[in-house]
Amino acid sequence: MLTWLMGELIALDPGFGVFQYITLRGILAAATALLISLWVGPWMIRRLDSMQIGQAVRDDGPESHLVKSGTPTMGGALILVAIVAGSLLWGSLESRYLWVAVLTTLAFGAIGWVDDYRKVVQRDSRGLPARWKYFWQSVVGFAAASFLYASAVNPAETILYVPFFKDVALPLGLFFVPFAYLVIVGSSNAVNLTDGLDGLAILPTVMVATGLGTIAYLTGHTFFADYLHIAYLPGTGELVIFCGAIAGAGLGFLWFNTYPAMVFMGDVGALALGAALGVVAVIIRHEIVLFIMGGIFVLETVSVIIQVTSFKTRGKRVFRMAPIHHHFELKGWPEPRVIVRFWIITVMLVLFGLATLKLR
Repeated sequence: MLTWLMGELIALDPGFGVFQYITLRGILAAATALLISLWVGPWMIRRLDSMQIGQAVRDDGPESHLVKSGTPTMGGALILVAIVAGSLLWGSLESRYLWVAVLTTLAFGAIGWVDDYRKVVQRDSRGLPARWKYFWQSVVGFAAASFLYASAVNPAETILYVPFFKDVALPLGLFFVPFAYLVIVGSSNAVNLTDGLDGLAILPTVMVATGLGTIAYLTGHTFFADYLHIAYLPGTGELVIFCGAIAGAGLGFLWFNTYPAMVFMGDVGALALGAALGVVAVIIRHEIVLFIMGGIFVLETVSVIIQVTSFKTRGKRVFRMAPIHHHFELKGWPEPRVIVRFWIITVMLVLFGLATLKLR
């Protein structure tokens, strides 16, 4: 939105041309989202608390979590407001990539909002039934994937690139749609499973978004793409603004979500943020790198799959509790230790993911 205004101002003073740089706009989007989160956060927490929109704690969970009962939830709505504001203020409204990312994020946020609303406002412990939640996630995921396939103007937009290899590229053709759908929906649910401890999901999301934003800038820049032997995808640079907004909004939310949390994001935030990471990875054609950077999200998801499969087939549990962060809690790790160690692992994974750009 402001890019149009800056275009008008450049006619008056060429100095305003600095706002055309993607890097500066990405920083400004992050700062805008951060300030919105910090400004609106205290009011939102008081509002949620007055409406008694509090978190329900699992009966079979760690006893240390009982004190969390009643903590305001659905704070992910704040993250979404900050992301949308930062993205649309500083991004180009002519970018189809930006609109796909924003609309997909909002749609998944709406699904999470319905689930949270039914749980904490209507006091329905089931929330949105799993089959309906998955159905609507599938609808949105397929819609986003289908649009990206139908609007592709460059063959590189539907090719699967494998890290570490310069010349390994698999044309997906029509299979791009189900593959992209699985990445978006899978990423959404993976972040949702990770969101079980104070700050555990949000900072890794910030770090992964920052890594993906870096790659988006490189894939949208012809010189860097050629130098690194990665696909050149014109227009993906605008996702730097979107990823910057995620980072800023996430850091602002962490201010209130850090241990002991004053507010939880709920499904409205977790489902949306996971989908946001997934759709960005699909657009910039670095889905495998997303799996590397988001290794913690993958680990949490795999731990649940292993636990359920083992219990159904053998009648035995592999972990003391799933997702795996609860396993470490029940082993005696204090919650802050689990959180920080998972953060450290994510830092290393994001750096390794970025290193794959050169290790080819």
